[in-house]
Amino acid sequence: MCSSVSAKVVLPEIFSDNMVLQQSTRVKIWGKAKPNAVVTLKSSWNAKSVTTKCDKDGSWSTFISTPKASYTPQTLKISDGEAVTLSNILIGEVWLCSGQSNMDITLYGYWNCPIVNADEVIANASQYKGIRCVTIEQKGALTPQENCHGSWKVSNPKNTLGFSATAFYFAMALNKTLDVPVGVIACSWGGSKVEGWLPENILKTYPDVDLKNANNKDYIECLRPMIMYNGMLHPIEGYTIRGFVWYQGESNIGKNTKYDEKLTTMIQLWRKEWNLGELPFYIVEIAPFNYGDNGDASAYLREYQYKVATTVPNCGLVCTNDLVEPYEQCNIHPKNKLDIGKRLSYLALSNVYKMEGIECTSPTYKSMEIKGDKAILTINNVPAGYNRMQDMEGFEMAGADKVFHPATGKIFENFKIEVSSPEVSAPVAVRYCFRNFKLGNVKSTRGLPLVPFRTDNW
Repeated sequence: MCSSVSAKVVLPEIFSDNMVLQQSTRVKIWGKAKPNAVVTLKSSWNAKSVTTKCDKDGSWSTFISTPKASYTPQTLKISDGEAVTLSNILIGEVWLCSGQSNMDITLYGYWNCPIVNADEVIANASQYKGIRCVTIEQKGALTPQENCHGSWKVSNPKNTLGFSATAFYFAMALNKTLDVPVGVIACSWGGSKVEGWLPENILKTYPDVDLKNANNKDYIECLRPMIMYNGMLHPIEGYTIRGFVWYQGESNIGKNTKYDEKLTTMIQLWRKEWNLGELPFYIVEIAPFNYGDNGDASAYLREYQYKVATTVPNCGLVCTNDLVEPYEQCNIHPKNKLDIGKRLSYLALSNVYKMEGIECTSPTYKSMEIKGDKAILTINNVPAGYNRMQDMEGFEMAGADKVFHPATGKIFENFKIEVSSPEVSAPVAVRYCFRNFKLGNVKSTRGLPLVPFRTDNW
């Protein structure tokens, strides 16, 4: 708890020194005090104080207005007669970053899993004076909790070792372009399934979810349903943010997991519980990985992610197909989190902060036409064409036998792609990087990769 020893007011740990509050809005603050006590909030940026009254259980919540973003440190005093003072607060942009291990992995990295540019960024971390991070402790619960562990930390070499690499690189990109403080809440758990981030009442509606596993000591903790929601997410619901970033899915791979339904439900729930409208929700596509057999189980998960990103309002997708090295096919934690952070920032800068000139949407499949032994693909989001005119790799083609063979592509009529394979004389279907691990080289002229797809429904 972020309170002095003698103070009566008790705050959730998400409210601490060094925190970032969302700019130019009314931010929610809550806590505990004596039953029916009057609590006063006084900020250094506003001459007016805010008062609220505790209920019979001592719970209170209120809103305080924030100014435009600034690097000027601020203070917030909260008192019911004895004050708690929060110091070194910055006003800026706040994002919640959640998911499983590829969101959780820190700049320090994991065993044999490095992070690109980590040592340079860590060494220069003190230069990013406007970036702050709070990492929520991985502690599950069977019932919704009021508090979780994790306090805000400034950016310096010691602290950044424990910062989420994806979240920090995202914050760096926003901070550099917007020139305002950026706070990221890292709320993730390696190996967690989407079911872990949903509450019991929703999970009861899915026959494939066994809620008994939430308290099953023989069941791997990171795979247990609802415990992340109860222990990590619920306690911070309401902390005023600008949007969500989600990097998860590896633990849900498969063709019939209903991942799209569950993720859509989760997005709707989180937005409802934050009560800030249709907050932007940006999804990072799970990276290519062998998964033991290089089949197509994870390709369906990526397809689900794309479906959610394109059907749920105010969502976006970062494609990662080009951000993995061939030698990383057996590393589920590829090193390049830097470009993921940048691409996430392009989505936010374009859609949320309305900065013109930034392309943020990857090329995507639109339609196919068969001409003899060729398949002609029409592609969306290529306003200036492609990064190459021929030798396009990553394609596979099948005939009526549904057996896919390697295929290549080249430019056709400026904006289309002609795909062919010497082994398929009468093509029926085309797939692009629709495998657990298959790397393509097709991008827009801005360097955004073509999203993996299939033209069939087999």
